[in-house]
Amino acid sequence: MRRFIRLFLLVAFAAGSAGGLTSVAAEDARAGDAREIVNYRCPMHPWITAKSPNSKCTICGMNLTPVFAGDGNAAVGDDSVKLSGATASIIGVATAPAKIAPLVLTLRVNGAIGEDDTRHRALSARVPGRLEKLYVDQVGIEVAAGQPFADFYSPEMLTAQRLYLQNFRLHGTAGAVSGSDLATTREKLLDFGLIADDIKKLETEQKPSEKFLLRSPYGGTVTSRRAYEGQYVKVDDVLFEIGDFSQLWFVFDAYERDLPLLKINQPVAVTLTSLPGETITAPITFIDPNLNPTTRTARGRVVLDNPQRRILNGQTATGVVRIETAPALLIPRSAILYTHATPCAYVATGEGNYQFRPLTLGKIGDREAEVLSGVAAGEKVVTSAALIIDSQSQLAHIATPAAVAPMAMAENAAPKMPMTPVVLPEDLVRAMLAATAALAGDNLGEYQKQLPILQAAVGQVGGEAGELLSPRSAKLVAGENLTEAREPFEAFSSAVADLVRAQPAANRQARIFQCSMSPVLGTSRWLQPRDQDAVRNPFFGLTMLDCGAELQ
Repeated sequence: MRRFIRLFLLVAFAAGSAGGLTSVAAEDARAGDAREIVNYRCPMHPWITAKSPNSKCTICGMNLTPVFAGDGNAAVGDDSVKLSGATASIIGVATAPAKIAPLVLTLRVNGAIGEDDTRHRALSARVPGRLEKLYVDQVGIEVAAGQPFADFYSPEMLTAQRLYLQNFRLHGTAGAVSGSDLATTREKLLDFGLIADDIKKLETEQKPSEKFLLRSPYGGTVTSRRAYEGQYVKVDDVLFEIGDFSQLWFVFDAYERDLPLLKINQPVAVTLTSLPGETITAPITFIDPNLNPTTRTARGRVVLDNPQRRILNGQTATGVVRIETAPALLIPRSAILYTHATPCAYVATGEGNYQFRPLTLGKIGDREAEVLSGVAAGEKVVTSAALIIDSQSQLAHIATPAAVAPMAMAENAAPKMPMTPVVLPEDLVRAMLAATAALAGDNLGEYQKQLPILQAAVGQVGGEAGELLSPRSAKLVAGENLTEAREPFEAFSSAVADLVRAQPAANRQARIFQCSMSPVLGTSRWLQPRDQDAVRNPFFGLTMLDCGAELQ
């Protein structure tokens, strides 16, 4: 669609400016305008010119309009175009100076909420035995430090209690602990999982037991359960895992190109779908120096306080980082065009002249972009109507053959043909016709279906024809939209059509049509079935389906 809009503006502007406004120019000519007429030009195809006032366009059949000497809109050298003040005003040309200033950009990162690994704990068996009864039997339950987890049966605990009581009777009293043996046996009971109150009760009641209450040494949320009633466990077997969700991590992925922009302690505004309208701001605490070899991303971390447990572990989140760089040379993003091999802009050089400048870009901000080369501070770049100026520049140079850029000539040059005409495999011709019809009908899904068939058929073509088609076939892509699919298809289609056209007319496997306004090459060709008379242009599809003519 963007190419169609550009083409529409290009044609409309050509009709109004390539030879002056058409209606005005024609009226002036009829009224006996005293200005010198240089030649006559087609408003739709400005490269079609003639000296005779009664000539018609050889493509569309329109009457040619006069081009007067000194017209305000014209090519000025190979890289500039001149517009009259009236034309610049009509199309809404606006400019802005390139300036030295900090670049502001907003970086959006995606990630997920995860548990704080530094607060993760495991509750393990400290003594062999059997789990008699569980008091915590579900994942996700909140537990407090000291809360009972299970009744535990252990003969070793019984032995340890008896040994402690023996030493207690020898070395201790009801309220005191003394003696190295007593202290050792007491520490063993604590290590097995008893608490001070349990030991005090044992000292008072003097009744050792093989059963004791297993308690959690810390609070949090149960994240894993590996214990079941009646299960016999060994020392160090993990029974439960507990996480502290009062503090969680937002772990996000940062692309390689964005890593130089991220710093420790940089604030990140985190939003979650479960908390609409709310933003949690916290600093970056860690950036992993290791890149993921597959995704080419590194992970960053933000610590979020969650005292009310409103943030859920595992949910997705989005972070926004507002970055302000050191001062650099900036121009508005609206001034940058991507219609050529490299990013470019038009610079107003005075007296209605606009000069084409290829750009080397650095970082791209929210409203501005860093320019490494192409413009200087203070120069005024076109921020509005730059696309129309670019179209007029290309038309002006097309209409003046001596000014055609070598690159444009190379792009429009016909491919080198095999010395001996070849007959293409029928599979290739069928696949080509099907792919062409799909693009002509704006049916991207059908084109994507035919593409592997078409490329496989090209693989069966050998010799000079194979050398011609293979590199163009390799560039064909399914594309996420019709524009992406059509761009490489245009050169490939022209090469196939030229091979078919090299055959004698009676032997050709399909009809050949040509569009002299194709988006990429300017002039391109395609195949249609022999029994199909209507023009069906695959390069524009339904927007300009009948643009083209059959070649004999």
